[in-house]
Amino acid sequence: MQPAQVIVLAVPVFLVLMAVELLVARHRGVAAFRWNDALASLGLGMVSQVVGLFTIAFNIGIYTWVFEHFSAIQLDASAWWVWVVGLVFYDFCYYWLHRMGHEVGLLWAAHAVHHQSEDYNLSTALRQTSSGFLLAWIFYLPMALTGFPPLVFGAVALIDLLYQFWVHTEQIGRLGWFDRVFCSPSNHRAHHAVNDKYLDRNYGGVLILFDRWFGTFVEEDPADPVVYGTRSPLRSFNPLWANLEVYWALIREMRLCQRWTDKLLLPLKPPGWRPPDVKARFPKPPFDLEQARRRYDPPLTASRKAMMTAVFAASLVLTTWLLWNAHLLSLPAQLAAAAAVVVGMAATGYLGEGRAGFGAAPR
Repeated sequence: MQPAQVIVLAVPVFLVLMAVELLVARHRGVAAFRWNDALASLGLGMVSQVVGLFTIAFNIGIYTWVFEHFSAIQLDASAWWVWVVGLVFYDFCYYWLHRMGHEVGLLWAAHAVHHQSEDYNLSTALRQTSSGFLLAWIFYLPMALTGFPPLVFGAVALIDLLYQFWVHTEQIGRLGWFDRVFCSPSNHRAHHAVNDKYLDRNYGGVLILFDRWFGTFVEEDPADPVVYGTRSPLRSFNPLWANLEVYWALIREMRLCQRWTDKLLLPLKPPGWRPPDVKARFPKPPFDLEQARRRYDPPLTASRKAMMTAVFAASLVLTTWLLWNAHLLSLPAQLAAAAAVVVGMAATGYLGEGRAGFGAAPR
């Protein structure tokens, strides 16, 4: 079975669990979902999976090449302990990829997509980048060099990814001892926060132990309620702009730098870093948490919501068909279907924003 087909089989489970989350939230009298935001998050996941059809060979290809030519040993994929150790090793590598995704501007440009939603629900889990493949592979090369077969790598990567779905909810509270060992809803809520107290913490995918060991763990505090999103809010439901916005901001900041050393260093510095001369010439206001609480929430008429839903549903059907049948299709057919999915989700985002056009400028 192809990896994309596993995702297709998981989609009904995802949708059922989102429905359960919605019912639980309504029973508790809280609004867990906003329609335009949820469809934007789901759409970004769809676009990411479609892009992944064309990039998975890139990631697996590099991993396999390093494994075959440079591994110190080649471990036996039939041994159970190789899978267990492989999962822990993968999660360790993921911790450092995830952490650097918050500490290096260029990596943040890819990872920011996952944090752009100002809601926190199971749809947020599916909000994934389409450009992470460009550099993420570097962090998993230690697994190839130490002899974990590509089959093991691919399988534990999928397990690690699927595990992280359920932690994206506000409907599950603290879990006692589980919170001390594993990534849990409480731990991951803190990770998605823009509050000073929580910022850039809790990077673990399955285990939270690495955060405890390396000093990046913080507990969720009821006295300091989590505010979700990014400190430079996206203010758009367009999936293309969501994937490109931080890259564009990096390029814009690089153009403002007068020294070439600053231009070259800026993508390697933490997000938001600016050289002193740029700070002086183009000052920015300090981050305002109260302002961050005001979510981007354009009103939706009933007709626009119906149109948005119809376009999304058609795009979802096409995505499901493409992911299931991609290995049987020619490259031109794959590209045509992928382009149709992207156009469909751009249209969904446009309808969700209530704009007169597809412009990406925030309002």
